Amino acid sequence: MDRNPYWYKFTCFATGTLGFIITPADLSEDYDWQLFDITGHNPNEVFSDKTLTLSYNWSGETGITGTSVAGTSAYICGGLGKSLFCTMPVVQQGHEYLLMISHYKNSQNGYTLEFKGGTASLYDPVSPGLSTIATNCDATILTVKMNKKLLCSSLAPDGSDFSLSSGTVNIVAASGTGCNGFDMDSVSLVLSGPLSPGDYTLSSITGNDGNTILDHCQRGIPVGENVNFTVPPISFSPMDSLQQLSCAPQTMKLIFKKTIACSSIAANGSDFIINGPQAVAVTAAQGSCSNGQTGVIILTLSTPIVKGGNYNIILQQGTDGNTILNECGYQTPAGSSISFVTGDTVSALFSYKASIGCLQDTIRYSYWSSNYVNTWKWNFDNKDSAIIQNPYKIYTSPGQHQTELMVSNGFCSDTSSWMFTLNSKLKADFEVKTVFCPEDSVAFKNKSTGPVTAWLWIFNNGNTNNQPSPPAQYYPNTGRETTYRISLKISDDAGCADSSYKTIKVLSSCRIAVPSAFSPNHDGLNDYLYPLNAYNTSNLNFRVYNRWGQLIFASNDWQRKWDGTINGQVQPAGIYVWLLQFTNNENGQKTEMKGTTMLVR
Repeated sequence: MDRNPYWYKFTCFATGTLGFIITPADLSEDYDWQLFDITGHNPNEVFSDKTLTLSYNWSGETGITGTSVAGTSAYICGGLGKSLFCTMPVVQQGHEYLLMISHYKNSQNGYTLEFKGGTASLYDPVSPGLSTIATNCDATILTVKMNKKLLCSSLAPDGSDFSLSSGTVNIVAASGTGCNGFDMDSVSLVLSGPLSPGDYTLSSITGNDGNTILDHCQRGIPVGENVNFTVPPISFSPMDSLQQLSCAPQTMKLIFKKTIACSSIAANGSDFIINGPQAVAVTAAQGSCSNGQTGVIILTLSTPIVKGGNYNIILQQGTDGNTILNECGYQTPAGSSISFVTGDTVSALFSYKASIGCLQDTIRYSYWSSNYVNTWKWNFDNKDSAIIQNPYKIYTSPGQHQTELMVSNGFCSDTSSWMFTLNSKLKADFEVKTVFCPEDSVAFKNKSTGPVTAWLWIFNNGNTNNQPSPPAQYYPNTGRETTYRISLKISDDAGCADSSYKTIKVLSSCRIAVPSAFSPNHDGLNDYLYPLNAYNTSNLNFRVYNRWGQLIFASNDWQRKWDGTINGQVQPAGIYVWLLQFTNNENGQKTEMKGTTMLVR
């Protein structure tokens, strides 16, 4: 617990690590500490907001404590055997910190606190001084801005820290701005009466408290430091400026250097009229009011301004009987105005012309530039883009497509999109088995796509057909293996066409057999041993054995052939035994065959 704590407030002026040492006058005493970052917070929040804690050490050991490079943790809780030193925390330039030091017991002999060993700077390099002066409406109060935060406790309440170059008006009181804490960055000086319009000088002097205003390092504003200022003639608040407009504005924000009395603003907007290329009325007006004053007036329009050009906001006497009044009650004259320029709104709607082709489609896009559009950004299917006004795009794939256009004239922008579907192109295709036995029925499956209206099948057996699904075809036994080229040509009503070609093979025989002899001499004749014509089988198992019953070749693929070698070693001429097992796919019958073959060298 924080028994009899002492609190130290400091500001970091250069980011770095914070090193400090707390040395008890009696090394048998136990001092604890906790460090808080209170930047932007009320100091009392350290009791309720644990996120403000930056580091702490509540070790139960006695002796010297603090932070050092030898520390291993930023947070050390209570108890014996805990390290007295934490790691050096990093403190940030411009941040404010509180360091609390508390003794474990109610009595204590004191300590010394040294900041050293870290890389951060707690020394303020800026000497205190005066910056600027502003007056209130009737020049009875001066607001003095300092060049940095100074100690509230060093300000003389009677204002005797300052001297005013006026023979008739004196400073009678002074108060710091925000002095519910430690420091202030400005002072309000109350005068004995209003200052007349003219030039004045405010000087720093030694007050009745024996000093000028001091900074945290006890350095005072130099005696004799002056700030010149001018009290202008009291007048109305002019129409100052207009916040930058967006495209098609329907609200406008008027900015004033001097505050306006909220009660002087006609809520129905009748204090203002707008002249320009587009007829538009002000239908409402309101301020962002605080204590009955506002620095802005927000106007609501009857309709968005969509036509570009030069406009004027003109002040007039509203239905409340006045224009607008400033904090001093002065009325801004009717006829005061602010000019502004706005741009035309734009539309991104575009047109297109499609040229449908047999293999690809071309779409030409057109945008009729209006309202000073000078930027075009096209997006095609989120894949391709263009930045010209009238692009074209070639499409080769059917299906859904999207085109998006964003246009801008530098002030307004708009986006539009078009979703469309392109039809499939003609694609001729069909499916047929590649190998047949003599007199087999050959079936064809049409797999063509697109808007087909005509088909022409040429089977190369003397037959043709013009149906999408042709009848089965038959091919004669020529006594030898024969190949036939089958073609399918399709077309549509637009005159587009496409063709597909397949080749089939009709065997001389489909009788499965194993040669009785083979000669692997690479002359292209009978070089391999394998089961012939096993096209229409499954679960095939072909094995070859030598004369000693050793398995020397095995395959489940009938087209995988034995070349008369084992592991690349040539086998001798002679008789070899083979075994063939398979299932006939036509009738499901399982068959086993065996025999011998002569290897001839």
